[in-house]
Amino acid sequence: MSDTVALLLKELKLPAFVRHYQSLWDLAVEKGWSHTDYLSALCEYELSDRYQRRTYKWLREAGLVNNKTFATLENSELIKAQQTALAKLQQDIDWAHRADNVLLLGPSGTGKTHIANALGHRLVEQGIRCKLFPAIALVQLLQQAKRDLDLMTAMTRLDKYRVLIIDDIGYVKKTDAETHVLFEFIAHRYESGSLIITANQPFSEWDQIFPDSIMTVAAIDRLIHHATIIELEGESYRKQQHMEKAKSQ
Repeated sequence: MSDTVALLLKELKLPAFVRHYQSLWDLAVEKGWSHTDYLSALCEYELSDRYQRRTYKWLREAGLVNNKTFATLENSELIKAQQTALAKLQQDIDWAHRADNVLLLGPSGTGKTHIANALGHRLVEQGIRCKLFPAIALVQLLQQAKRDLDLMTAMTRLDKYRVLIIDDIGYVKKTDAETHVLFEFIAHRYESGSLIITANQPFSEWDQIFPDSIMTVAAIDRLIHHATIIELEGESYRKQQHMEKAKSQ
């Protein structure tokens, strides 16, 4: 009989049930559980198992750096307003469901990429699918799709990610081909999916990215309409670590 039950559970794709139904039944008999208690306990195992498998799969496809989480972020380096903004983004992830954006601006080495990765980890843990792209890699993907006359399909395919992280947008070359597909992508995501963007340049220097002021203003306008903007300042973490290492030698 137990073999039949195991086969049925496998057919129903309930692996946690298969692993635990017998041991939980023994426990239920020992503790005098009702059938409802027993079934509830099995369902809890199954839900936990599915959550773990989904989280593992989504973290792998997201392309996030494993050790760049909020647990490893040097929070003391951030001013109070930045800490408050990040705490709000962590605690209330409704911004992702509303298709709001997060814009992280500041000099190289001030923690933008770390924060973007940390937000990605937090989102996946909360059941929101995301993916990180270096800006140049995303633009190359979109350019190839445009050459293949398949740009809309490529952009729509990325809609399965509720949040997309574009890292180092300032490294995109100021050419018509690159900036036009980037602008089209920003327009496509507007109010339909969230973007987390890191940039070394303040908005006043984004004309280095887009070929003309009209496109620059239009891109910024779409990005900031529903957005949390965090401007990071200070000296590069990497430079500080190098100097501290040099002093200790």
